[in-house]
Amino acid sequence: NARWRDSKRPSTRCTGTEMKLDVDEARRRFANSRVARLASVSETGRPHIVPVVFVVIDQKIYTAVDAKPKATKALRRLANIRVNPLVSLLTERYADDDWDALWWARADGAARVLGPDEAEADVALEALIGRYSQYRERPPDGPVLAVAVQKWSGWSASQSP
Repeated sequence: NARWRDSKRPSTRCTGTEMKLDVDEARRRFANSRVARLASVSETGRPHIVPVVFVVIDQKIYTAVDAKPKATKALRRLANIRVNPLVSLLTERYADDDWDALWWARADGAARVLGPDEAEADVALEALIGRYSQYRERPPDGPVLAVAVQKWSGWSASQSP
């Protein structure tokens, strides 16, 4: 019902200058974000999404299983990636009081669980430790995930970042 939709709209409206982000801008906004949501899918097609901290190096995104308490070491995201490596990561800016400031950036790609002896894992861990001060005192002790980004995309409610 159009009247219902119109009556439920927020008082702060997008200006009509909404835009699809180009690849470089989507990558820039993604890389500058502090947290992302990692979406994976199980072998039965069940979706799974978790927040992660990350670092972007060239066309790869790295995240690691850290020492924060977890229910199990057999994490669903790791099992999912082993059977279906295709994942998406999403970052966003949400402002409840200013919908003109909304944006999101997404990276779609193929993930891989790196082995502990791989040099790529060491480079990723060093970059993660450099980016997140919490990791300087307590470095991640679990597996490192590498996502080879195949597509950057995004949207913004306005042209200003």
